Amino acid sequence: MSDETNPFESLQTQIDDAAAYLDVGDDVIERLKYPERVLEANLTIERDDGELERFTAFRSQFNGDRGPYKGGIRYHPQVSRDEVKALSGWMTYKTAIVDIPLGGGKGGIIIDPDDYSEAELERLTRSFAKELRPLIGEDRDVPAPDVNTGQREMNWIKDTYETLENTTEPGVITGKALDSGGSEGRVEATGRSTVLAAREAFDYLDKDLEGATVAVQGYGNAGWIAAKLIDEMGATVVAASDSSGGIYNADGFDPVAAKDYKNETGSIVGYEESEQKLTNEDVLTLDVDLLIPAALENAIDADLAKDVTADVISEAANGPLTPKADEVLEEKDVFVIPDILANAGGVTVSYFEWVQNRQRFYWSEERVNEELETVIVDAFDALVDTYEEHNLENPRTAAYVVAIQRVADAFSEAGSWP
Repeated sequence: MSDETNPFESLQTQIDDAAAYLDVGDDVIERLKYPERVLEANLTIERDDGELERFTAFRSQFNGDRGPYKGGIRYHPQVSRDEVKALSGWMTYKTAIVDIPLGGGKGGIIIDPDDYSEAELERLTRSFAKELRPLIGEDRDVPAPDVNTGQREMNWIKDTYETLENTTEPGVITGKALDSGGSEGRVEATGRSTVLAAREAFDYLDKDLEGATVAVQGYGNAGWIAAKLIDEMGATVVAASDSSGGIYNADGFDPVAAKDYKNETGSIVGYEESEQKLTNEDVLTLDVDLLIPAALENAIDADLAKDVTADVISEAANGPLTPKADEVLEEKDVFVIPDILANAGGVTVSYFEWVQNRQRFYWSEERVNEELETVIVDAFDALVDTYEEHNLENPRTAAYVVAIQRVADAFSEAGSWP
């Protein structure tokens, strides 16, 4: 894993790679490589013992040409200004590749939430919501969950905003609990799009998903659900990992039972169906048909990519491959389904939630999943068409060609004024 690759520089490299195939001016491309604004806030809360502690938080609003800014809020010790800027850019092009009318944003707080009580996390979340209040709104910026946040934190933000604004506005945030205006199908959405995109790729490459071997790096929400759904499609999950390490069984194992074990013990390591304990790097380099990186960015750098033997990679995480890793995998003919398409299920169903909130009319889980499948299949078809039309070197560049063109068109059609 690379600790040196700057994710924001990776984003800009990806944009530059795609720009070579676009009839878009260099001045517009330059504009589309930077966020429109970034909020940096210092949040001070009272700990349970009465002591005060300060936290640094960010919200990057990258681009709003196609609609309100949209993107998650993560709580993690490695959150940085450049990471949040990169993630907000990826979100801009993610909403564009799946063609939903939203822009891109991202937020984060530098914190290890495991070190804090629920009451402390609530005070911190509400403090951040107060700082975000002038920026967010269902027509301005709509946050969502991300790493180490979920329905609980989204409910707190919604309640804080509505209380301070003296209004009812469930569409101010997505990823909420169902009773607070959330959508059916949201929890599984990221993992679902990851495997739907993989299914389409296997069909495109004339490979059989039935019986295909799968390794999943990262066994949080996206990873374990991807494992469960790909297993239901007939593939065989032979390896998985979390922050403590990985497990392997050549004959496959039950992804749901492995998740239950992780819930009970805190880690997937030690699960009884495992034949062997692996490191995270071992999982990433296993000889499998499909690799699903579902942890944090920069999981695979150029050196590790030399040892990757999977035929197809579907990126459930944001930015799990560095640009140099992409170059290595391209030479090895590995078909990489880029994150901005593979994990776009989360933002797509967040969009569905936002639509339902605006209409005050809610859909069944079956309808949500059907609508999501249509969006992902259409986006994959657009990627493939562009990939073949321009004879591109990899699917990621094709995805950015499609997405950047859509954002640039929206900017051009709106016009520019001082």
